[in-house]
Parts: sequence; C-alpha cells; structure tokens
Amino acid sequence: VGGANLPQGATAARIDYGVAGWGGVCPPQRDKPHRYIFTVHALKDKLTVPPDATAALTGYMINGNSLAKASFSAKYGRAKAK
Repeated sequence: VGGANLPQGATAARIDYGVAGWGGVCPPQRDKPHRYIFTVHALKDKLTVPPDATAALTGYMINGNSLAKASFSAKYGRAKAK
C-alpha cells in the first residue's frame, strides 16, 4: 500500500480508490472470491503523468506507450470466520 518502497525513479499512480499506490485485493465481507487481473507493461518511453491524473488517464497513457504486456488472473477471497 502506498509507494514508500518503490525503486528510485518509480512513481505510484492514483488508483480508482482516489489515492496513489496499491490498494490490494479485498472483496467485500461474506462475498464469494473475486477474480483479479494483473498486467505488467514494457513501455517505449518513461511516462510523464501529472500527479493528479486519474487512473483512467494513466491507463490510457500506459496502453499508448506499451511495447509488450503480460497478464495473469487470480481469485482472492476473505478468510472464512471460524
């Protein structure tokens, strides 16, 4: 969560939660597991994204500068109460 441990030169973009960084996977309580898709991109150029850019704008810029990408999906759910 956040971006305090990113490598030098890396930045954390604002996500759909409205904050910069990784929010993690966490389906609502008592909900069945959700499927999440993770994608990494190899970019042509370093992006210059404004600090207040939306997640949608950042994604648009990433897709427009992508040389290649790889994705995988996983299901995550909350642990059942004992």
